[in-house]
Amino acid sequence: MAPTGTTHNIPPAPSKHARGRWLGGVTITEYWPSPESWFVGKLVRAPGLPGLHRIDWLYSASGMSMEGDGIGFDGQLYHVQTVGDGGWVTANGKATSPGDGWLAGAPFWRAGGYWRNARRAVTFPLGAGGWSAGPGRQYVPLPNVSFASGAPNALRYYQSIAVDPGVIPLGSRVYVPAYRSDGYGGWFIAQDTGGAIGGHHIDVYRPPPASSTDPGRYLVGQRIYVIAPHR
Repeated sequence: MAPTGTTHNIPPAPSKHARGRWLGGVTITEYWPSPESWFVGKLVRAPGLPGLHRIDWLYSASGMSMEGDGIGFDGQLYHVQTVGDGGWVTANGKATSPGDGWLAGAPFWRAGGYWRNARRAVTFPLGAGGWSAGPGRQYVPLPNVSFASGAPNALRYYQSIAVDPGVIPLGSRVYVPAYRSDGYGGWFIAQDTGGAIGGHHIDVYRPPPASSTDPGRYLVGQRIYVIAPHR
């Protein structure tokens, strides 16, 4: 783990007199801008972005649609401006939702921006030719989706986390002992939310790992310290 930034002026861990609370049983995961270079779909136009971009980078659950932002082939940051109508579908094309714990199955794609194959499952054209899961028979549009340049919410690597705001209010300062040697003393700001972030779960924003097969850190049963913002 190699965060960018200085290790000077690191704030200390919270003292017993700090005006916050310890929260136990926390799951910690990591997320990052999705690199377009990891994807294989055909290059298509994206509402709000110049040029052409990989279709699975734009709309799949492993791409920018789920992560919120991504790094294009040009090395620049881009993000989802509006997510469009609908929600998510599984690889079989069935509607699924984080609200019920993805009861219908894991999300595979936004509820549009893909084709249905002969079995009505999701398929998309590949950059090298052909299709991901058989030829597309019917295109499903995704109205009102748009993308934009730059990073969303001014997120910073190893300083920003996504939270469930019903558990950790946005704007809170959060101390995570597991990251106390990260270069910032383990302190974060709760700046983001996510459809897969609920309950005692935080997601640490970090640079992309070297490989798409690296899932990042996954820690369970952690204790963190939360200092809610003054209202």
